[in-house]
Amino acid sequence: MVTIAQNIVENLAANGVQRIYGIAGDSLNGITEAMRTSEMDWITVRHEEAGALAAAAEAATTGELAVCAGSAGPGNLHLVNGLYDAQRSRVPVLALAAHIPSSEIGSRYFQETTPTDLFAECSVWTETVTSAEQMPRALRIAMQEAVSRRGVAVLVIPGDVALLEAADEAITTVQHARPRVLPTEDDLGRAAELLNNCDKVTILAGAGTAGAHAEVLALADTLAAPIVHAMRGKEHIAWDNPFDVGMTGLLGFASGYRAMAEADTLLMLGTDLPYQQFYPENATIIQVDIRGEQLGRRTRLDLGLVGDVGETARALLPLLRSKDRRHLEASVKHYQRTRERLDDLATPTRSRRAIRPQYLTRLLDEQASEDAVFIPDVGSPVVWAARYLSMNGRRRLIGSFTHGTMANALSQGIGVQFAHPDRQVVAMAGDGGLAMLLGELLTVAQHRLPVKIVVYNNSSLNFIDLEMKAAGFPPFGTELVNPDFAVVAESMGIRGFRVEKSAELSGAIDEAFAHDGPALLDVVTEPNELTMPPAVTAEQVKGFTLYMIRTVMSGRGDELIDLARANLRQVF
Repeated sequence: MVTIAQNIVENLAANGVQRIYGIAGDSLNGITEAMRTSEMDWITVRHEEAGALAAAAEAATTGELAVCAGSAGPGNLHLVNGLYDAQRSRVPVLALAAHIPSSEIGSRYFQETTPTDLFAECSVWTETVTSAEQMPRALRIAMQEAVSRRGVAVLVIPGDVALLEAADEAITTVQHARPRVLPTEDDLGRAAELLNNCDKVTILAGAGTAGAHAEVLALADTLAAPIVHAMRGKEHIAWDNPFDVGMTGLLGFASGYRAMAEADTLLMLGTDLPYQQFYPENATIIQVDIRGEQLGRRTRLDLGLVGDVGETARALLPLLRSKDRRHLEASVKHYQRTRERLDDLATPTRSRRAIRPQYLTRLLDEQASEDAVFIPDVGSPVVWAARYLSMNGRRRLIGSFTHGTMANALSQGIGVQFAHPDRQVVAMAGDGGLAMLLGELLTVAQHRLPVKIVVYNNSSLNFIDLEMKAAGFPPFGTELVNPDFAVVAESMGIRGFRVEKSAELSGAIDEAFAHDGPALLDVVTEPNELTMPPAVTAEQVKGFTLYMIRTVMSGRGDELIDLARANLRQVF
């Protein structure tokens, strides 16, 4: 007898799925039993959230369907945060959500939830299987939805239904259609008119520029347009790019902000930068996105085009006239000056001072492999990744850049390393993020994954700390009392290194990277290093003034001395 669960596993294997991330549970017995005799791998994680994040990262780096599973009730709930990340990152993930016995649904049974409601907001498709006759069609629809709409599909299946005899044992594969999406000729003509009838154009490039590097650079060359990139656009556009002027937004720096602020026309290409305050107020704005619902979501538009960035750029280019290059040249010079100032901050400290996170990130960039995958935790590691990691067309930079969840780096590193066993994976973990899902170190150890985990250990929720200061509040609730993470790692079977001095850092990185297996590098970093935004508002200046007053009045004036000592280089 072939069960529904066995048919699910056979269909997944036929569609190229190699593994399922999850934690075994009685409601998943049908699935885990089918996996036991399958050539696919069951990847035991220590938390279902980590399994979902791992699946999301696998899908992000392969472009193919990845799968995770959760048992009824709490197991499903644990999946939610990781699935939110996958959904908002627009990567194809299938979640197998086990449910309570079908006869008990609606009775407030042990561990009962309503999965279709639970997953509705973090998926493109969620349905419950209640009979054998729905399968394998429901699975086929789920996979097709995830692949075609680039999002999360959730197949909810009660444990008893998964063990039923399959009414249909068919094996089918989903269709990977790649449509050509292009604006109308009228829309292209209107865009060309707006771009030709202005003096200064700036391009804002996002994740939608993936695969369109040459086309975007050709546009920039003709328009004499500096290219500002959003965080998710960095890996796709910020390499071999003479038009690059850096980032804008909360993670960006002055040159990117200025290039947008001084533009007559802003051309947005495949970007969903959420921060309205960083868009120019008086410029003409044109947006190109393959999803029409995204047009005008972040700022008002003069023209919105629905189209693939590469296809649109190729069609638009013959309609454009070459421009004067003064705006481009001034923007590039400003970026070079900004870059020099940023690089000046990435230097060693004296032996008694904590290591600057800029210096740590610069060394990671210099010593990592040419096709490394970098995964920064949300918080200050993302800031340093944005400013000090260099891309080359082969490296990848992924993270929770849209959903913004803590504890993403290690879990996503697991998924990337499984999908790319011969590739160097560098998880840039915050100390708070690592501690939140610390058990996933055991997942790394159990599966002998050669992930390199670099801990930015500043004994605080550093980015939250800074946000409180900017709002005028003395930090509260952000201090962390950490163990020696290297010793913790060693106790789990992971090679551990602890670095407290700048002079020892380069050698420790080399040794960790060369280690044949998982390695954790615990680096004590400066907690008071300011992550300055590209434009400091009057409100933020007021906030820092209030913070200083409140800090002195609370008897914590020594904090101001440490803050000033750590950041004198950024002020003068």
